[in-house]
Amino acid sequence: MIKSFRDKFNAQFSEEKYDSFLKDIEDEFKYKPDFRIAESPVFIPKNLKNKLLEACDDILAVVNKPNFKELTRDAIIHPSLHVPAEDYRSRFIQFDFGICRDENGELTPKLIELQGFPSLYFFQDFLSSKYRKHFDIPANVSIHLNGINREEYVEMLRHEIVGETEPSQVVLLEIEPEKQVTRIDFLCAEKLLGIKVLCISKMKKRGKELFYENEDGKDVKILKIYNRVIFDELNKRSDIQREFYFKDEVDVEWVGHPNWFFRISKYTLPLLHGKYVPKSYYLDKLTAYPEDLENFVLKPLYSFAGSGVLLNINKEILDEIEDKENYILQEKVHYAPVIETPDGFAKCEIRMMTLFNTKEKKANVVCNLMRLTKGEMVGVKYNKNKTWVGGSIGFFEE
Repeated sequence: MIKSFRDKFNAQFSEEKYDSFLKDIEDEFKYKPDFRIAESPVFIPKNLKNKLLEACDDILAVVNKPNFKELTRDAIIHPSLHVPAEDYRSRFIQFDFGICRDENGELTPKLIELQGFPSLYFFQDFLSSKYRKHFDIPANVSIHLNGINREEYVEMLRHEIVGETEPSQVVLLEIEPEKQVTRIDFLCAEKLLGIKVLCISKMKKRGKELFYENEDGKDVKILKIYNRVIFDELNKRSDIQREFYFKDEVDVEWVGHPNWFFRISKYTLPLLHGKYVPKSYYLDKLTAYPEDLENFVLKPLYSFAGSGVLLNINKEILDEIEDKENYILQEKVHYAPVIETPDGFAKCEIRMMTLFNTKEKKANVVCNLMRLTKGEMVGVKYNKNKTWVGGSIGFFEE
């Protein structure tokens, strides 16, 4: 988006550099990521960076309200999904913004979704280092904010996830992590922090204590869980045999308590207002549909990765929905084609990634994730056979 940086990057780009970049990522862990990595990062100008930070602050002001838990009481839809020992703040909150143009033609963010759940905190930093290694990235840009560098960023993650605990007693919990699309993030976390990546089926439960068996055949007591289990997937996997269930009372510290997955989610959208937030409504709370339904999308409250979203809706479609309490209407966000590529302009979405600092008692934006698209929506099925699309990273102008 910074024209001088974009022009220089595009002029120096070659398929040979891109192939070398991808091979370097693959060689690091002898593993090829299961998602497409874009040919280019995105260069974000100061003005847009400031708007993004303002938008994050506006939303955090709502999330940090004393009555937020009361406002989101009904977000956890079934008692079996309520996990004991919930903490007061979400350790990880992420905001997805579409990059649009306002009525004056200026770049502006519009909120798409938010989540109280960690995603690619480790891979994104790793990815930025590979872009810098293989391409000429200006020195006065950074993927991080608040003046922090790579080493400080990793130490922040180490402090919040591991702290004073022996790393081997901290587990990154998933469902068959070796089969997950985001496996490369687990590999990065394991390498940087020395924590154990563990499938939920491998956990042993003795009373209120949890263990796993290490490579030497010895049981290791689990003291902390960095949770990456998505409930949507877990609920569908009746084939997973396990001793531990999330409703169990256990003597562990959650680093990213599972309840925040529901509280800070699409359920939160109708509670938010402001110039960076599109209108959103709980479908079952509406006494009348908006007259301009063509300007809204239908989203299931409890789905992941865009599944179940309907872009084109009408009164008849909405009337047929029996479980209206499980849906919201959200005003459409029109992404702007802002990234010049060799075969046309790409649109983009940025995820602003925050980390709660337990010392400062404050959530700070520490990293980001970007997705480039040339289709109707962000996602693989909308970008088949297209180039300069996929996962990327934003470098902020300092």
